[in-house]
Amino acid sequence: MNEITQLAAELGRRLQVINAHVTTAESCTGGGIAQAITRIPGSSAWFEAGYVTYSNRQKTLQLDVPAELFAQVGAVSREVVEAMARGAQAKSLAHFSVAVSGVAGPDGGTPNKPVGTVWLAWGVGETMITECRYFPGNRDEVRRQTVKAALEGLLQHVAGEISNQG
Repeated sequence: MNEITQLAAELGRRLQVINAHVTTAESCTGGGIAQAITRIPGSSAWFEAGYVTYSNRQKTLQLDVPAELFAQVGAVSREVVEAMARGAQAKSLAHFSVAVSGVAGPDGGTPNKPVGTVWLAWGVGETMITECRYFPGNRDEVRRQTVKAALEGLLQHVAGEISNQG
């Protein structure tokens, strides 16, 4: 079992402990996080929905990301991934969400947002946690590292909820 599959399986075990569900909102990973999750047998018990919103238009249509954000801060930004994560939670009713938007390459990078720049957001109930990461490598490597980071973040936040419940 590869590392990403192990992370997804552990996520499922932890979510089942607290009877909670997760949803994903993905851009640069193109559904890779949802694919890793649904690779796990029985994931229908804890995976609610996956939104692959590659275009800005779909981020707005499917997840209610305010269209003006793209002109103000760009798709690869804290504000957009937070809105994606909130939108996925609202639409799916899942307690946990993860959203990602980044520049996977090989094109599309800028001096301020080079290839490998990825914003991640995790929704935990009403709380939102965001992080900007830089992942080196080619397109596949950036995407794989993003999926891994998204799952690791979910595991961390679910573990926090488990410890809060005693």
